[in-house]
Amino acid sequence: MKTELNKLNPMARRDFMMRTAQTALGVTVMPALNLRAAGSTGPGTPGFGKAKNVIFLWMGGGMTHIDTWDPKTGSTKGPTDPIKAKGGIDYLGGTMEKMAAVSDKITIVRSMSSKTGVHESGTYIMKTGYEPRGTIVHPNLGAWASHFLGRIKGVTLPDSVVVNSGSAYPGAGFFPPALSPIPISNPETGLQNIRPTTSDGQFQKRISLMDEFDSAFRKKFQSEEVKAYTEFYDETMKLMKSEDLKAFDLSQESAATREKFGRNQFGQGALLARRLVQSGVRFVEVQSGGWDMHNNIDQALGTTTANMDSVFAALIEDLASNGLLESTLVVMGSEFGRTPDINENEGRDHYPLAYSTVFAGGGVKAGFVYGATDKDGRRVTDKQVTPQDFQATIGHAMGLPVDEVVMSPSNRPFTVGDKGVPVLDIFA
Repeated sequence: MKTELNKLNPMARRDFMMRTAQTALGVTVMPALNLRAAGSTGPGTPGFGKAKNVIFLWMGGGMTHIDTWDPKTGSTKGPTDPIKAKGGIDYLGGTMEKMAAVSDKITIVRSMSSKTGVHESGTYIMKTGYEPRGTIVHPNLGAWASHFLGRIKGVTLPDSVVVNSGSAYPGAGFFPPALSPIPISNPETGLQNIRPTTSDGQFQKRISLMDEFDSAFRKKFQSEEVKAYTEFYDETMKLMKSEDLKAFDLSQESAATREKFGRNQFGQGALLARRLVQSGVRFVEVQSGGWDMHNNIDQALGTTTANMDSVFAALIEDLASNGLLESTLVVMGSEFGRTPDINENEGRDHYPLAYSTVFAGGGVKAGFVYGATDKDGRRVTDKQVTPQDFQATIGHAMGLPVDEVVMSPSNRPFTVGDKGVPVLDIFA
């Protein structure tokens, strides 16, 4: 058995060891624990960027820019009139009253432009900075941060979490699986399968037996990889006994706070994100859908957009009141925008040529607009920003060396955001 194990490549050995641990210990959370990969490089000290934490609000389906962050008054105007905003932001979409009240705390980038109008590839490029390729999977920003910054000292929780997780999120990519985000399918139920499936006594017997079984192996093979897995088990034990697990429990929040965020998956997911960054989790993505508005956009704006407006505003106000907004970067993005012209079904179709993203906190300017589109929202007319620039901007805010080349296991060079250029003008 030992001979066969040693013949396996590093990735295969990781899989074998993780599966063995699942069977022996009766828990399933361990593969997603974000231990720093053995041999990774970087500063090793988290938080040297202004944004110590990131909450990434993902609007799946293609968020309409004209009816939200870049409203128009001409022939392409939506079913509602724009409303006056605050700070240096002129107007927002007519269903965004709550965000208009806190718009003096955000930056809007109105000059996003992409090459793809397909949901899957548009999502991939906005979350990784790379176009999909059949030969390699690219990391998301949470994995990049874990690679460069390492584990957060004194925190037993994972570095990266994705809330309301479906299949549409990149994980660790070509980095080790241990850098993948922990998926939370429902914020109401939180982190599942964290408790042992046996009694405490039986569980401790299994731990002792495993320790005795592999002590000789650890002594003989004193490599960085074996050392990393010893630490891996230790971290798992700490997490299972940690009081930090309360961060996943929304019942710890007051009824008033939960109502303010909204009793729906996006609202409760945003509240969970705040609890997680408050407890030290570095990168949290919260997914929300409903933006594929090919039909009856008036009705869709009254539900999807109104809910986004309420949740986003509640999150900003909550982070500010808890003293977390300056150290937490909140980002909102989508795979593309939607057509300026209303179609025959009273909806808008896919439109990658012009769309918007939003930033708040984490060192960015407050009440600021970057870039512009023409009077109809059809083309970017000033300061175009690509998905690569978008990724590099978030990475820069986190203090990541976005220009540093990292070689994948297949010996190919990669950088954060595929050589994108951070939009430095949005930072205060």
